[in-house]
Order: sequence, then C-alpha cells, then structure tokens
Amino acid sequence: MGSETHKSTFFTGAQRIPPDHDSPVKANLGQGAYRDGDGNPWILPSVRESRRLLQEQGLIHEYLPILGHAGFREAVARTVLGEELFSTKGSHVATCQSLSGTGALHLAGKLIARTNSPKPKVIITDPPYGNHFQVIKDVGLEYETFKYYDAATKSVDMASYRNMLQTVPPGSVILLHACAHNPTGCDPNKDEWREIGQIMKSRNLFPIFDAAYLGFNSGSVDEDAFSIRHFIGELNLEAAICVSYAKSMGLYGERVGAVLVHAASKDLALDCQSMLEQIQRSQVSNPPAFGAKTAHLILTDEKLKKQWSEDLLTMSGRIRTMRQKLYDALHEEGAPGTWEHLINQTGMFGFLGLSSQVVVELREKYHIYMADNSRISVAGLNDSNVKYVAASIAASVREEQGQK
Repeated sequence: MGSETHKSTFFTGAQRIPPDHDSPVKANLGQGAYRDGDGNPWILPSVRESRRLLQEQGLIHEYLPILGHAGFREAVARTVLGEELFSTKGSHVATCQSLSGTGALHLAGKLIARTNSPKPKVIITDPPYGNHFQVIKDVGLEYETFKYYDAATKSVDMASYRNMLQTVPPGSVILLHACAHNPTGCDPNKDEWREIGQIMKSRNLFPIFDAAYLGFNSGSVDEDAFSIRHFIGELNLEAAICVSYAKSMGLYGERVGAVLVHAASKDLALDCQSMLEQIQRSQVSNPPAFGAKTAHLILTDEKLKKQWSEDLLTMSGRIRTMRQKLYDALHEEGAPGTWEHLINQTGMFGFLGLSSQVVVELREKYHIYMADNSRISVAGLNDSNVKYVAASIAASVREEQGQK
C-alpha cells in the first residue's frame, strides 16, 4: 500500500498534545466528587450494604413508572421536610424522580415555563454554579445574576442580596442554594435565611432550592435543610426543591434525584404532579431504577439509615479537617493575606480568592489544578498533598506580589 500521504483534511489543525507526566507531584482540586484520605473514590458502607440486599432480593430490570419509584419519591419528601412537616404538608407536595440534581432543575424549570404567562425571569448568584444558566436557557427562561459574594470580606454580600430581593419584579424566581453554595462555600446564617424568606414572601417571589448537598454539608440532613423547612413550614411559601443523592450517597453515575414542588393546595399539587409526569415522559420516558432502589433502601431501612448518618459524618468531617489543615499549612508557609475564609466556608468546595495569574501559575508550574475562579474541591486534599498545595500557593502569591 505504501506510505500514507497527508493531505489537507477537516482536522488539519489538530495537534498531538504531549501527556502530562513530567511532574511526580500533582493535585487535582477541580473534580466535584468526594475522595477518601488516599485520594480514592469511596463507596459508602450504607450503599454497599443496600446493593448487597438488592442483589439478594433479585434485581428486576423492569421499567419504573414515569414519575419514578413511588417509595423513593415519598422517602425523599419525608427526609427533606422531616417527619413533622411532612405529616402536615405532604399532601401539598408533588414529587417526581429525576436524573440527579440537573434533571430536577430541568423538570422544575419546564414546569414553571409552562404554567406562567408571561414567563418569569430566574435570578441566580454571581458567581454561579456553572450549569444553572445553561439549564435555565434550555427550558426557555431568561436569567439575571446578582452579586452574591463580597470579595473584600470573602463572605455573602447581604447588602446586595437584600437589594436584589427588594427590586426584582414580583413573581420572579430566585434560585437558592439550600446549603454549601457552589462555588463559594458561603451560606447565609439562619437569621439571614429568615430575613431572605420574609422579603420573598412579602414580594411574592418564588424559591427554587438547589439541594444537592443535604447532609453532605454539615453531616446532618436536618441542619442542612433548615432554609427549606423554614420557607415551607414557617412561611408557607410555594417552592420547588431539587434534590440529588450524587454527593450525599456517592451515587454519582447512577443519577439519583427528585424534584419536590410545594403547592398552595392538594389539588394544585396533583395538577403539578400531572404536568411533571407529562414533562418527564417527553424527556426520558421513565427514570433509571437501580440507583433509586439503592437510595430508597437507605432512606427507609432503620439500620441503613443510621449507617448513612455515620457515613455523612465521615465525609463532612474529613472535609472540615482538610480545610483546617490547609489553613494551618498556609500560615506555616507565611502565605500573604488572610485565610480565615477557608475555615468559615462550608461544604465540599472552597473559594480561595486567588487571581487568575496565580491559578495559571499553580497549574503550569506546580501541577495543581482548580477552576479558573480558584474554586477547589476540598475533598481533593489529603495528608499527602495538603502541605505541597499550601507551599505552592504561598510561593505563587508571593511571586505575584513581588516578594521573595
């Protein structure tokens, strides 16, 4: 056949990129998945046992109903609302299983777009979770952002938050992070949540809670669900809650989630559930079964639920420990600036507050990888890399400031 002759093709501009294997020390702080102290994926003991029980029962691969696994849907509502609130509000809640949190947001957005004329605008935080604006556009809604993060204080900008709530048009949709704001790790405290809720009630604003980290944040679902329960139980607000078990159960690839819609009446809840069923049918026909069955067992079996509570404490506790160790190591290295924000933030993600110049240097010189806005996954830190990361940050910040 002879040697190949290279002609101009559609991919003429493609280049062979050399593999990144020149550094023996690296740290991937960009991946949004929990890792154990050795940097490996962790299968929760509660999940491992749930899978074993499912296998003993015999796995049946039949379709679920369009709305999803009925037992799972009820268990999610009970878990998110708590037994007391569920007993009084459960009949006002529509439920639909979803493809994790993104699918739940999509279902909620489609429902809002189909039931409101004119269509309301969705207000999201700046900085945003990267997928929020894409989902909002995809369901046919427009969005605006408001300044959520105060770079000077490295905390929630409550003045900006209040101004947004007081000035957006009535009927606007506010996309709230129930806990562990992604990407900043900065949340309102309970008094601030009460204030936010009161303003939203007085101005007829509709909350969507992105609840991707319930239990994973503090180690307690009850603690992390405070804002949701206050808005529904104390303020009696209509709301949508988008739940995911990717992080809190480590079921990343199973895409296990649900959307809950708290409506003003039982009849409205049934109407919403009917519309969610229609939307689900047109998008995915019916959701996957195995992950939902796994989560259902964990949420309803007392022994497994207790083990899951311990698993949540294990994960959230390790993340808090690594926050403290990074903070301590930065001080030991004499890193310029203040770093208290690292231990004041919550959840898996940390917002370092570094310039783009420092982020690039960390990537290219030290092989430490993070988002361009200096968001890191704290779960990517462990005892073998935290001092290296701190020393690299300190050196890069000093270089930026012209220090030796």
